[in-house]
Amino acid sequence: MSPTRVRAASPGGIVRAQAGLEWRLMMANGEQILLTLIIPVVLLVGLGLTEFVDLGADSRSERLEILVPGITALAVMSSAFTALAIATGFDRRSEAIKFLGTTPLSRTGLLYAKALAVLGVLVVQLVVILGVGLLIGWRPGGSVWLSLPLIALGTLAFASLGLAMAGTLRAEATLAAANAVYVLLLLGGGVIIPSSSIPEPWQTLIEALPSAALAEGLRQTMSAQTDFAILGAGAMVLVIWALLGSFVVRRWFRWTS
Repeated sequence: MSPTRVRAASPGGIVRAQAGLEWRLMMANGEQILLTLIIPVVLLVGLGLTEFVDLGADSRSERLEILVPGITALAVMSSAFTALAIATGFDRRSEAIKFLGTTPLSRTGLLYAKALAVLGVLVVQLVVILGVGLLIGWRPGGSVWLSLPLIALGTLAFASLGLAMAGTLRAEATLAAANAVYVLLLLGGGVIIPSSSIPEPWQTLIEALPSAALAEGLRQTMSAQTDFAILGAGAMVLVIWALLGSFVVRRWFRWTS
């Protein structure tokens, strides 16, 4: 009787298996649900139904045209960057991630697996955020489907930056830095207030941030009159940040603290 041959898992299969595990862990974490889902929805409802923040809009529908894409970008940032960086940082400190370094999963494979897991979380986020937007009066003027490739690119960019931070800093430093960056980009990164409403020279600086690039790109895809020049420029900014973060992950990511 011949012995049973065990076939080695393919790189793609390894990444998919790790992505499934990462997704289940993220959806089971109450603190991450607060960060990735509850806070964006509260901001959408609060800012959409009030004029607490001046967005330069003359009506609720105009406010929602600005807010819904911006809050969608915030959801990507919160799950792909902040939550991912913090979780990975503490996985390194507890040495849970150390064992991954002994498996065929490479640093790049880990990046792809975590990005795929975040995309899975984003499906839930998008259903909730867009559903709430429709309930309070938002009506998309463009194509939500056109937004999906941009969201995927934004996820890769923010995930690579989150892993770059978590893989090079200690867990406590990652916690502080990730939350600080989240707040700074929320307040002044073109997420809530469009970069076009910010005077020069700050406008040019903010437009180079991944948060503004994603938020403005989503406003274009969800607009009745899409400016493909602005959309293309935003996509290019996200590509640059994704390449930069991926390089740092491949070069300096450490499996242990």
